[in-house]
Amino acid sequence: MKYRYLFGPVPSRRLGLSLGVDLVPHKTCTLDCIYCECGETTNLTVTRKEYVPVKDVIAELEHYLASKPDLDYITFSGSGEPTLHSGLGAVIDYIKDNYPEYKVCLLTNGTLFTDPAVRKGVLRTDLIVPSLDSACSDAFNRINRPAKNLNCSEIIEALITLRHEYKGLMIMEVLIVPGINDTPQELKLLKEALEKIEPDLVQVGTLDRPGTEEWVKTAPKERLQEIADYLGNAELIGAFKPEHKVSSIKSLQSNRILNTLRRRPCTVSDLQQALNLRPAEIQKYLNLLQSRGAIEAEKRERGTFFKAKATTPPTEEN
Repeated sequence: MKYRYLFGPVPSRRLGLSLGVDLVPHKTCTLDCIYCECGETTNLTVTRKEYVPVKDVIAELEHYLASKPDLDYITFSGSGEPTLHSGLGAVIDYIKDNYPEYKVCLLTNGTLFTDPAVRKGVLRTDLIVPSLDSACSDAFNRINRPAKNLNCSEIIEALITLRHEYKGLMIMEVLIVPGINDTPQELKLLKEALEKIEPDLVQVGTLDRPGTEEWVKTAPKERLQEIADYLGNAELIGAFKPEHKVSSIKSLQSNRILNTLRRRPCTVSDLQQALNLRPAEIQKYLNLLQSRGAIEAEKRERGTFFKAKATTPPTEEN
């Protein structure tokens, strides 16, 4: 079967070996974040609907999971906001009812938890990772550029409500944009909001690959650690440390990408056409290769191009 809605499994720096489930078309989202690795949002919306057929997603999951693959998580993520899909809860229920041995994770921007139906639909997940970059409307609008009628205060209140209803693990993710959400006043408001939400853990990160806007800068690691210490119950988002079981998959796909980039610089779209991989999957491996110092990115008129560094040792063709 050729999968349209599943991608990977890919090695994740936080989730180990993760099978991705992408429920919305590319860049359909409630936010247009200035740092998004997937590029500019082309469909900025808060409308929930069945963007892709639930029955087709379930058919792909049934086919893939029939062989009992060794996975750490099945993760709802991709290149848009998964809670926009009105059938998210039905797909989660299918996995938990038929394959309870697998953990389910939801990566989300957290903006739609104001809807009780969205909160109810995700209660059976094992891990929810919402993002919250600011507790101030001005910074929220500057960083996340939300769809009309999304309100920062209401989103925080909804996350507090979700934490009371949800019995699984919740990890809040904060991405620091220097000059916007790293001031003393911003951090004070963010700390107060996180203390009310009461997540199990807060993870603090910064841009580590080309974002939507070129002017977005990376915060120094020392500053990130200061912020994590101030927020409390927080750690830095670290580089991926692969386990033994993901090594062969990681090597296979990353080497395919690296060997392609040795021949010519490519955008994510170029790699997608050349290697028949999904954009979200390609980006995962590009992140790994960048963290190893094997490739570098350069913004050009047609987009962000990735190229192999000259000092990178050769690998076997796969």
